Amino acid sequence: MIIDQEVGKHELSPAEYEVVRRVIYATADFEYLHLIRFGNEALQAGAAALAARTTIVVDEPMVQVGIAWAVQNTFSNPIYCSSEAITRPQRDKTRSAWGLETLAQRYPEAIFVIGQSQTALSTLVELIRKKEVAPALVIATPAGFVNVVQAKQELADSMVPHIRTEGRKGGPAVAAAVLDGLLDLAWHAYVRVSSADYPGKSAVS
Repeated sequence: MIIDQEVGKHELSPAEYEVVRRVIYATADFEYLHLIRFGNEALQAGAAALAARTTIVVDEPMVQVGIAWAVQNTFSNPIYCSSEAITRPQRDKTRSAWGLETLAQRYPEAIFVIGQSQTALSTLVELIRKKEVAPALVIATPAGFVNVVQAKQELADSMVPHIRTEGRKGGPAVAAAVLDGLLDLAWHAYVRVSSADYPGKSAVS
């Protein structure tokens, strides 16, 4: 395939490359080969959480739309959008940030997919730092400058399983592609392939 030919040799594991390949396919941007970062045990933790039908919390409708079909046709995890959560008004926070905080209190061990809102990611990182939430996985790909880069770095420094974009680039399509690739890995590891054919955690290592 064209993507594989242009990528050539790389240092990613097969499972990591599958996720990155989805991002490149969705964006036509080969720079993501060097921008996607995987936290410790992120693929294993994320696949297990998806297979367990863990709740997914997203920041914006664009992300929800991007993942809904794949989720409903695999593990059918519940999906909630922070910008559409019913909350009381907060003058000092954006709708996404306040909605995420509200949903995080309800689902502290959810899979959080932040693809657009810088303030939602900053809020989530703060909740992680305070140990008020313990996410099964965080996918963090919002584009931005100082604040979002700092929030991504704080996420990187945490012990939470995560997949993130390094630096300023990102967006909802990237977040959706990451989850889509992870869903495919989880489906093959836990459903479509028997343990004899795909033993243990090898599918997401």
